[in-house]
Amino acid sequence: MKTKAVRLYGKNDLRLEEFDLSPMTDDSVICEVVTDSICMSSYKAALMGGEHPRVPDNVADNPTIIGHEFCGRVLKVGKNWAHKYKPGDGFVIQPAHSYEGSIEAPGYSYRDCGGDATVVSIPRENLVMDSLLPYNSDVYFLGSLTEPYSCIIASFHAMYHTRDGEYVHDMGIVKGGDMALLASVGPMGLGAIDYALHCDRKPGRLVVTDIDQARLDRAASIFTVEHAKQQGIELHYVNTGKVENPAEYLRSLTGGKGFDDVICFAPVRPVVEQADAILAVDGCLNFFAGPSDQKFSAMMNFYNVHYKRTHICATSHGNVDDMREAVRMMDAGLLNPAALVTHIGGLDAVIETTLNLPKIPGGKKLIYTHISLPLTAIDDFEEKGKADPLFAELARLVRKTQGLWNGEAEKLLLSRAKPI
Repeated sequence: MKTKAVRLYGKNDLRLEEFDLSPMTDDSVICEVVTDSICMSSYKAALMGGEHPRVPDNVADNPTIIGHEFCGRVLKVGKNWAHKYKPGDGFVIQPAHSYEGSIEAPGYSYRDCGGDATVVSIPRENLVMDSLLPYNSDVYFLGSLTEPYSCIIASFHAMYHTRDGEYVHDMGIVKGGDMALLASVGPMGLGAIDYALHCDRKPGRLVVTDIDQARLDRAASIFTVEHAKQQGIELHYVNTGKVENPAEYLRSLTGGKGFDDVICFAPVRPVVEQADAILAVDGCLNFFAGPSDQKFSAMMNFYNVHYKRTHICATSHGNVDDMREAVRMMDAGLLNPAALVTHIGGLDAVIETTLNLPKIPGGKKLIYTHISLPLTAIDDFEEKGKADPLFAELARLVRKTQGLWNGEAEKLLLSRAKPI
């Protein structure tokens, strides 16, 4: 079966190509991809090529399909998996299958599977590890966002706290405690705000920081202080670029004690050191942002490590249970993933978007793999609509949801956009 896909050949070498998938076997599950959400991790894979830990060393000779936040429909099923999947089923995928400790994953490691493709063959490892999950909705972009939400959920679950004098780790954030999300109004930060406000183990006080006032204002308009109060949370948005002593000011919001849980969303040394400086006794710092610099480092106060039990944790992905939790919460209407999406595009927009991702403002860049469309900001729909009836109609539909992408707009786009 033929597919069109964006493949990685080496550092900054991405190519949109049509080729044949490997022949179907009894272990095959062939799927149609509908949506893929471009992740900063794909940019890092493109930047590093074969030096990336998940990308094969011989990627130049055996290119891999990029993209790992994807959703779609099952097309064909080999007899070994016919008891579990059938054509027409919706799916989402947890790419980090961790089969026998492997860090291989769709979107980095496989010739036949990645999100930026029209059709893929699911690796046997993902099937064995039960990480191809049912998705019972016809709104596909929400399914693509279950993977980034699983990463966010994992970071909350990985936080831990110690009991003074006991050798016990209590997992998870401190319920009713003080939590800070630093550099947290990018797409993953927005998801973390969403999850913190609506999960079953909430902080009592949540402080969100950044140095971009426009992005802070957008976050505050979506996840309002008033709504947080209804959830029993005292929410603060702080532009640390406008504060003379950010660490001192942030600690003051807790009455001086500091934060039980801090998640750092930027691989920037001053932000990491600020995170360390605001930890309370037994405070846990989660370094969420994965750096591309293999020698990235920052100072940490080891006096506090010894006497105040401050400590660090991190996760680089979620697991299947985290993704199931994301699906459950989306099904229940407890999460608002549309807030993450600021741009849409077709498969032919993937290369330029991926290679320039850090330079493109906004949140998630959502790709519809069967259409041809330049990457377009939702905020630009109105202007484009003056010359293009499709964008005029899309602008009308997103106005109905306060400027957020939605299922109705997705259906219109899929029915009227130019096929790839």
